[in-house]
Amino acid sequence: MGQGSSGLRRLAHEIAKFGAVGALGTVVNFGVSNLLWHLTSLQAVRANVIATVVAIGVNYLGFRYFTYRDRDKSARTRELTLFLAFSTVGLVIENGVLYAAIYGFGWDSSLQRNIFKVVGIGLGTLFRFWSYRSWVFRALPAREAVADAEAFLEEADTAAATAAEPGAEITRPKTRQHVG
Repeated sequence: MGQGSSGLRRLAHEIAKFGAVGALGTVVNFGVSNLLWHLTSLQAVRANVIATVVAIGVNYLGFRYFTYRDRDKSARTRELTLFLAFSTVGLVIENGVLYAAIYGFGWDSSLQRNIFKVVGIGLGTLFRFWSYRSWVFRALPAREAVADAEAFLEEADTAAATAAEPGAEITRPKTRQHVG
């Protein structure tokens, strides 16, 4: 497989881990918002903002210690500041959709709230994935370079084995495994 397919595998793995953490955050978000909607007299959007803030806290822990645990940890203050800033934009996207549904269209039943909560979370998640991976949890340059070099060597070995005599095997010394 080529260098591009190795990058796609890494991206697919990252998306899966992001999705697992996001799924947990979504369960927390829906649980807290529905509890607040049914057990308090808070307005729907205010209750949803509280639920989103709780989910943001859960998500930060999951992203930092699971999804992006191998990423640069040298500037935690910067990381947390950017995470909170981009999370706030995601919160505005999510709650903006809910606000428009309730106050713009009058769609305020429990089912309608949850439907538009899904839409808002979906749009917010697209923004968050891009911003977190691009700005907050940045890859360590050396780790990316090693992965790209290893993918290049695999491609070269495959090409050399194909060009060599049938049955010939190309051997290369094993590279060190990096633990992240």
